[in-house]
Amino acid sequence: MNILFIGDIMGRCGRDAVFELLYEVKEKYNIDYTIANGENSSGGLGMNANSYSELCRAGVDFFTMGNHTYSKKEIISLFEQGENIIRPANYKEDLPGEGMAIVNLSGGVKIAIINLIGRVYIDDENNSPFLVADDMIKKANEKTPITIIDFHAEATSEKEALGYYLDGRATAVLGTHTHVQTADERILPHGTAYITDVGRTGAIDSVLGLDINASLARFIEDPTKKKPPFNVAKGRHQLCAVCITINEESGRAEDIKRICVYQK
Repeated sequence: MNILFIGDIMGRCGRDAVFELLYEVKEKYNIDYTIANGENSSGGLGMNANSYSELCRAGVDFFTMGNHTYSKKEIISLFEQGENIIRPANYKEDLPGEGMAIVNLSGGVKIAIINLIGRVYIDDENNSPFLVADDMIKKANEKTPITIIDFHAEATSEKEALGYYLDGRATAVLGTHTHVQTADERILPHGTAYITDVGRTGAIDSVLGLDINASLARFIEDPTKKKPPFNVAKGRHQLCAVCITINEESGRAEDIKRICVYQK
């Protein structure tokens, strides 16, 4: 079985990339199910109903979120209406939405999808992603040995640490949030697929998917002045993802392929 996981989708440009490029990726890698991080899909902050509908039509089956989960009020109704979107399970507060979902695929195969958020440089008051992962995986394993984890975190050290902590217990630990695809995809010693960051799906010529000039101004100009807004970049786009090949019986990852395709 092949699962595709798409990195952070950044605004209109990212959604265009999914519409244009996803079909050929799914065909090339014989994808059975597609998951995407959608927390930046609406104007770079959160997800609204229109973005959700667009991406579903483009071929995304399931969505994870992150630190911008509640930037759009519509996310509450999306959580209430759909079973194919989750938010980080380890938020410090009891907020709307679920942190894990069990998905039924063809042939009776079930997979668990878990969303976690880091604490380092994000919010150290959130619950421990390590301890929450223990609880989530235990619950998931009552129904399936296949667990896909989106770890939305800033620090590479925290991501690697979680990967090794869950090695042999999770099928895949996939980093999101930092928007630059890393070249460290691998199968860890006990069978867990890992990558520090899947990368962004959005503008190629940008600073993390945001307008270059606005980003530069924030670094260069007098810090006492009012900072310019972050605007999602336009122009040439890319789709960043990973394909994970999974043994359906054992739940172990057999392969992980890093994917980055560009606008034609």
